[in-house]
This record gives sequence, C-alpha cells and structure tokens, in this order.
Amino acid sequence: MIVVTGATGNVGRALVATLIRTGETVTAVARRIGEEDVPPGVRAVAADLGAPRSLAPALEGGKALFLLVAGEDPVDILRQASAAGVGKAVLLSSQGAGTRPDAYAHAARFEAAVAESGLPFTVLRSGGLASNALAWAEPVRRHRIAAAPFADVALPFVDPDDVAAVAATVLREAGHDGATYTLTGPEPTTPRQRAAAIAAALGEPVTFVEQSREDAYAEMARFLPAAVAEATLAVLGAPTPEEQAVGTDVARLLGRPASPFSAWAVRNVAAFR
Repeated sequence: MIVVTGATGNVGRALVATLIRTGETVTAVARRIGEEDVPPGVRAVAADLGAPRSLAPALEGGKALFLLVAGEDPVDILRQASAAGVGKAVLLSSQGAGTRPDAYAHAARFEAAVAESGLPFTVLRSGGLASNALAWAEPVRRHRIAAAPFADVALPFVDPDDVAAVAATVLREAGHDGATYTLTGPEPTTPRQRAAAIAAALGEPVTFVEQSREDAYAEMARFLPAAVAEATLAVLGAPTPEEQAVGTDVARLLGRPASPFSAWAVRNVAAFR
C-alpha cells in the first residue's frame, strides 16, 4: 500500500489516480477527506501533517509514503512512518530549497529530515506548477482578465500531472534511493504567454494586465507568510539561470517529453469558462 498525503491537491489527486491505474493499493490522506473525494477502492483517512500522531491510522500497512512539505515537525512525521514499517519516503519539495535555501528554509528542513530519517528516500524538487494559473480562474471567467507581475519574465512551469507521474514512478520502482530530482516544464513561458495560452484554449480574448510588484505582494500576503511572498516574487521577477533552465529529469524519468503549459491549459479550460 502507498500512502499519499495532500491527496486532494493538484499533485496528490493526480498521483492517487495514477497509482490506482497501475494496480497499487492507496491510502489517500488530507485534513478534510471522505470516500466521496477519492476513486473507488481508495481508502480515505483524514489526518493533519501539523499533528503527526494523527497520521498513525493512515500509515498502518504502508510500504511507501508520499510526503508534502507541510506542518512544522518533519522529524516526528518520519518517526511515525518508520514505526509503522513504511519502507520508503518520497518528498515533494521545492526547487527553491536548492536555489534559495535561506528563503525556502522550511522545504530545506524537510529535505534534511528525510535524509536523516534512516528511511530510503527520494526528493522531488518541483518548479512552479502550471496549476498556479488557476488563480486567474475567477477573473478570467468573470472579466476575461489575467493579472500578474513581471509580464515578460519566463519560467519553465511544470504540469502537476507530470510531477504526479514522476512521483508514481519513484514510489513504485527501485533505483531512486538518495536521489534528488528537479522537475520543470519543457520550455520557459512568461505570464503574458500563459494568459495567451488560456485565451487560445478558450477561443476568446483574455486581456493581460501587468501588476506592480507592490500590488502583487499585497495580493500574495493575504494567503502567504510575508517571507514566502517575498521569496516567490524574487523567483518570479529575478530568477536565477538554474530556475530558468529547462531540466531533463521529467523526460528522463517518464520516457516522454514534459507537457507544455498550453496542453495543461487545454486540459483545464473548463475552470476558465
């Protein structure tokens, strides 16, 4: 059995579906989850990574654990996993843990805890997710407007389905112990280009509005800690060469090219209608 935390998120939901298609038995974990939230045959367990002991029922019988960077005590989470007999941990971290470890200290702390846990482990450092564009869903639906800062700064956003497919591969296969993989998309795209891709998928114009850094920060600070908002804007506005580079890990691990943002937009166009 494979235990998937964050099972109702963009990556977790796709991962559960992928594992089921490959014949795996899955326990899906989220703070609020029920049988109606998962495919038939998947065990749903409500638990909170912020309260590691709540994970005990979910971990029973688990052979592998897919873990998010969430909560404050990765050591206790991993101790619970080890005590339950889990044989492998796959951590979904952030590319920033490698490129900006001071700004992404929380992710870096989870990576260190996994490496020191004594469990066989693999770290997946994800770049920005294509699904972040869902922040535009309401303004595009209502006004056909998409707003973002740094209109012409390009980053290789990655399809969350590709992240899930990589996670399924390393959870199921041997040969990935101790590895750290960086997951990015096949090409850098700018916010202006991503808005245009959504417009093309809709078959209708979408007006792109470039925000000031100050306005973008004020919007982010409503739902992100100040330090995280600052770090996010630093990546979006002044990415390092490594953050702008197209990685090869997705294609190498999946045996196919990574999906472009335009394909994500077509697949998720209903969210913007």
